[in-house]
Amino acid sequence: MGNPKAFLTVPRQEAGYRPVHDRIMDFSEVEQTLNTSERKLQASRCMDCGVPFCHWACPLGNRPPEFQDAMYKGKWKEAYEILTGTNDFPEFTGRICPALCEKSCVLKLSMDAPVTIREDEAAIIEAAFREGYVQPRQYERNGKSVAVIGSGPAGLAAANQLNRRGYAVTVFEKLEYVGGLLRFGIPNFKLSKSVIDRRVAVMEAEGITFKVNADIDVTNLPEGFDAYCICTGTPQARDLNIPGRELKGIHFAVEMLAQQNRVLAGQHIPEEERITAKGKHVLVIGGGDTGSDCIGTSNRQGALSVTQIEIMPKPPVGHNPNTPWPQWPVVLKTSSSHEEGCIRRWSLTSNRFLEEDGKVCGVEVEEVEWTPGAEGERPVMKPTGKKEILKADLVLLAMGFLRPVQPEFPANVFVAGDAATGASLVVKCIAGGRKAAADIDAYLSRK
Repeated sequence: MGNPKAFLTVPRQEAGYRPVHDRIMDFSEVEQTLNTSERKLQASRCMDCGVPFCHWACPLGNRPPEFQDAMYKGKWKEAYEILTGTNDFPEFTGRICPALCEKSCVLKLSMDAPVTIREDEAAIIEAAFREGYVQPRQYERNGKSVAVIGSGPAGLAAANQLNRRGYAVTVFEKLEYVGGLLRFGIPNFKLSKSVIDRRVAVMEAEGITFKVNADIDVTNLPEGFDAYCICTGTPQARDLNIPGRELKGIHFAVEMLAQQNRVLAGQHIPEEERITAKGKHVLVIGGGDTGSDCIGTSNRQGALSVTQIEIMPKPPVGHNPNTPWPQWPVVLKTSSSHEEGCIRRWSLTSNRFLEEDGKVCGVEVEEVEWTPGAEGERPVMKPTGKKEILKADLVLLAMGFLRPVQPEFPANVFVAGDAATGASLVVKCIAGGRKAAADIDAYLSRK
């Protein structure tokens, strides 16, 4: 630890976002960066705790004290090597990870100002690309081959680790671009797709084969491989089967987000197929990150108004005694998209969609109350009878995804990421892909 008193003298400084009036005019990344000297100062705040809870909280087992000490001392290449020893893609997690590590940082507990671990991570990998530390490497081959089905974060991590162990890896992606959730589920204003392309180019140069537009039936896997890794994610969004669901203007959130990313990639979408918020009153049903992404996208498309509703009660602000440190704090989260303009409401359930000329024009909602369930059981929801109509020309369903049910696979088939656990975080998917690669290696080594 280069400066043991820095946390006392250096305040937490986040890079922040571009001004609202500027960023809502485009889909470029909203997050800004600090200069090198400021970033090194932020790294100096890490206390190298005797019990580093940031290690405990990170699904990848990242080592923030080590890479931040190297960063503070100006040893950027060393910091990069430490960071990538546990994390295949810091350029992804450094942009879109919710930073479980920061919520468990001792400085979060002591002064509610944790070390800027996520931003420091992003700065390290960007410096590595800029300075040429990231170079394709060639690995000795072991004569065995593995097929990875799906190119989301879990599939990419599994492919990367297997390739480094000497396997000939082929990644099959059913859509037209590599990236899965990263490509089609995350808006460009949070993750520029050039970041994905840059990484895929390195992986291709290292010998990994990518095949797009390859829709593989997991019950009929391609022949010729010694093992398989299923990383197909959670393709089925949770629906809202209430009266009027068939009306025009009601879409799954991922449909809108994926289409907007395709438009930005230069694809032509016929006008009659476009899902756009331009000139419309938008209602987002679901209070999570996907709903937040819909808000940001709707504002950039030119929505007249955006409302987000959530069936659960409003979380506490700042601190929640039910989720004490070092647990993940279940508190009110305000994203960059929320800052750009929307109405947020909680404890509302949707009863029916209203129609006008075959299109949705509103939603009947009802307030609900939540009472604690019996010990170990879920809270109980009770409708109150207080109903109202919310105007909506476009309704986006952002209520999560259904956990996929996998068939019985042979011994040489492994499942990773959301395909194994249900919808989760990108950082957990990368961890799952790494574990699957290790399991496949152990299996094939035994054979």
